[in-house]
Amino acid sequence: MTNLYCVRGGWGSYTQQYVDGGYVAIGWMPDTDLSAVTSREELYPLYRDAHPEDTSKTVIGQQVGQIARFLLEIRAGDYVITPAADAEWLHYGIVAPDPSYFHAAADDPCPYRQRRKVQWSKERLQRSSLSVPFQHTIRSSLSVFAISHRDEFFEAIGHGEPAGQRTPAAYDHHGVVLEQVLKLNPEEFELLITHLLAALGFEGKHTGKSGDGGVDATGELNVANLATVKVYVQAKRYQLGAKIPVRTVKQLRQAIPFGGQGAFITTADFQAGAGEVALQDGFPRIGLVNGRQLVDLLVEHWNDIPQEFRDLLGLRPGLVRS
Repeated sequence: MTNLYCVRGGWGSYTQQYVDGGYVAIGWMPDTDLSAVTSREELYPLYRDAHPEDTSKTVIGQQVGQIARFLLEIRAGDYVITPAADAEWLHYGIVAPDPSYFHAAADDPCPYRQRRKVQWSKERLQRSSLSVPFQHTIRSSLSVFAISHRDEFFEAIGHGEPAGQRTPAAYDHHGVVLEQVLKLNPEEFELLITHLLAALGFEGKHTGKSGDGGVDATGELNVANLATVKVYVQAKRYQLGAKIPVRTVKQLRQAIPFGGQGAFITTADFQAGAGEVALQDGFPRIGLVNGRQLVDLLVEHWNDIPQEFRDLLGLRPGLVRS
């Protein structure tokens, strides 16, 4: 089975070296060649020798687990992704048949010496285009970890999954939920989005009116008291299969004052190029949430939505029709 892993490049610091050099790497033991290691057990004494300051069995187990994953679990033909320096873009490639190797050149700008060869794609994935669960997975604090969203990944890169590995077609809960959401009138939809934003930490007010074409909610997004961001939200209830034009995303910029950010939430999807426009340098950042991501957020925060809206949508926990 083809598996999918994330291998970070020093939180983006060495991603470009990975891509240019055709490899991924780890650096817990930069002076030790681990190419001959054949089992996880062999790594414990090596790690303890390199890191005598680590005395916690939990910490040692976590770090050794990541090293073992890199050396022993990732196999030829598996896919790896690594976030770019700005974290919005994900590079991806296929692991080469070659075994891991130790790169001893001291003048190499990447200090991580234990490496695996990778054939990187010329294309990249925009992180915000992926499902909410996929995006949550990428936030892991680990440096080497498996990603379970294989089907979504293969769909996103435009490749059919290798023969014999396809998952049988599943119940399309995204479509079912969106059909119910589309039964709301425009004002009800905007209020639903306001309630969802509140569940995410947004404190603000509903400002839009039916057919106004402008900002529907304004307020501050408070991230667990760590940071606050002024956000201007546009919510659009479009039919399934529709595409929000790039120009519509650009128009939202005009309503965002200096220092603020935007969010565009829709039941539909966005035209190609909208993602780049939403993150264009020199303009306010605009977060894009398409229909599938909207459903992901509703699933995650369903119990935080007022009961009258849950009743109005006619869905029960699990977001299936009542």
